[in-house]
Amino acid sequence: MSRPASSALDFRTIIRKGDVVAWPQGPGEPLGLTGRLVAQRHELPRAGIFIGLSASETLSPAHADSFTLRGLNGAGTNRRLTAANVLDIIPAHVSSIAALIAADKVPIDIALLRVRPHPTPGYFTVGVMCDYTQAMVKAARVVVAELDMRLPVTSQDALLPQSAIDILVDADGAEISMPDPLPSASDRSIANHVAGLIPDRATVQLGIGGLPAAVAAALVGHKDLGIHSGVISDAVADLIEKGVVTNACKGLDAGCTVTGGLFGTRRLFDFADGNPAIHMRALSHTHNVAVMAQVNRLHSVNSAIEIDLSGQVNAESAAGRYLGAVGGQADFVRGAQASEGGRSIIAMSAVTPDGKQSRIVTSLGRGPVTTARADVDTVVTEFGVAELRGASLTERKRKLIAIAHPDHRESLDRPAGETKSPAVAGVSR
Repeated sequence: MSRPASSALDFRTIIRKGDVVAWPQGPGEPLGLTGRLVAQRHELPRAGIFIGLSASETLSPAHADSFTLRGLNGAGTNRRLTAANVLDIIPAHVSSIAALIAADKVPIDIALLRVRPHPTPGYFTVGVMCDYTQAMVKAARVVVAELDMRLPVTSQDALLPQSAIDILVDADGAEISMPDPLPSASDRSIANHVAGLIPDRATVQLGIGGLPAAVAAALVGHKDLGIHSGVISDAVADLIEKGVVTNACKGLDAGCTVTGGLFGTRRLFDFADGNPAIHMRALSHTHNVAVMAQVNRLHSVNSAIEIDLSGQVNAESAAGRYLGAVGGQADFVRGAQASEGGRSIIAMSAVTPDGKQSRIVTSLGRGPVTTARADVDTVVTEFGVAELRGASLTERKRKLIAIAHPDHRESLDRPAGETKSPAVAGVSR
């Protein structure tokens, strides 16, 4: 039986005034459907769009003429939306998103997906992104899916009953690829410090970007590492193939790399295709502190835009622009410290990319506190390591100044009131 192509779908028969349309993050976005939605927008009643981290060119500030845009993240291609002040950010821990959707605090009426038939009769796989995908499907009045045979066959929480799909079309859009950025010299220096804190047989959580890729490369000499992470990139596939990641000592989920999403390229998708050692799990597993507490020696590695001298972390905004997210940072900070032998690491360059502004600041000022100082464990820059867990405010100041850029240490050490905290001009995530 023939199906229409996604680019031929008539959203006028689906969308009602005030509906909210949502789709999975990153490579989970069905580009044929989202492209059709945007192209047809002037024929539709005004609706809302809810997004996570985007890696496509689908949405632009001009689309606010037809859609009310809300989202979780200011990174990726969302930055042009936040720069134009058209994306309204929902500050929420990743671990809470599914519950917020279920409670209609984050309403979703139309869910757009990518799917592929699964070998299990009666099921599709969503392939690359399953963090809060199931919550979206359960909440939506209408679920529209592109049938896309390019998706890898993955299982666990990526399994979706075929009966959950209301409209199935053939995919005719491109596929999103998210290659690891080339690490900078600063990234590599920081990564070497981070790798020195991670012992053999530890379990690691990494994000995406140049610094996580550099950390993965710096771990190549380690043995029997495990992975429990919200997303993984091509760099993790490299570590598995090299025998660095075996998942043999994790305790929970032994033998399996656990992730909620595949943020990579065809190399990662092909590696995960039918691979029983890649477990795709929902937020209720990846970001659950009680679950992480059962994982052996969990070491989380997250980034920041700035950190003040008391240890408060801002991972969201800089110079008045929303660039990051609350994300899963606090979830993994707490989860790693609940894990026996675990450690939470916040890693960032000591200065902005132009080298002019310190990212260790006397005060966050009007910047948000993403992770509270009481939760922060270890901070790493290219200039060293600051162990903050259990440290007093006086000790924290001394330790953080010691890993600041030498050009800024004197100004940071002045008594309060003698100097203003510099604005942060940018961030490398």
